[in-house]
Amino acid sequence: MTVSHDPLVQQIADKLIAQSASLSVAESCTGGGVAQALTAVAGASAWFGYGFVTYANSAKIELLGVDEATLAAYGAVSHQVAEQMAEGARINASSTWALATTGIAGPDGGSAEKPVGMVWFAWAGPQGIRSQHRVFSGDRASVREQAVAFALIELRKLLNFTV
Repeated sequence: MTVSHDPLVQQIADKLIAQSASLSVAESCTGGGVAQALTAVAGASAWFGYGFVTYANSAKIELLGVDEATLAAYGAVSHQVAEQMAEGARINASSTWALATTGIAGPDGGSAEKPVGMVWFAWAGPQGIRSQHRVFSGDRASVREQAVAFALIELRKLLNFTV
């Protein structure tokens, strides 16, 4: 990941610090890209403590508590799994907020229902869990970079509405 998200991350950091809040992440298709963007800003240890890269389904189950039945029924690229990943990260890291990414970065692995570029996101926080998906275009690196940016932009929006 080569794009700097520092101004966006600084806004997130300022909001987390103002709220005395913390953040953790659970990543699959972004492979640690969100954590890398967050920790690129000096002082991140004040509000960021955990990053789970759970690329394999077994890691999602063992580290985040994702239910095997959920994975079997909906697949790893689903809102159900993204939500369980985010909540598992929040609980296991004892953080105020957590975000999760799970998707198909490509170039292979897509289907009609879940095309290459589809990424599910979830954000868990004091008011519950929110999820949504996007389908990004471009090569693998581009899909992953767009996913990192989207996850952070949406987190900033959520933090701005937290009282």
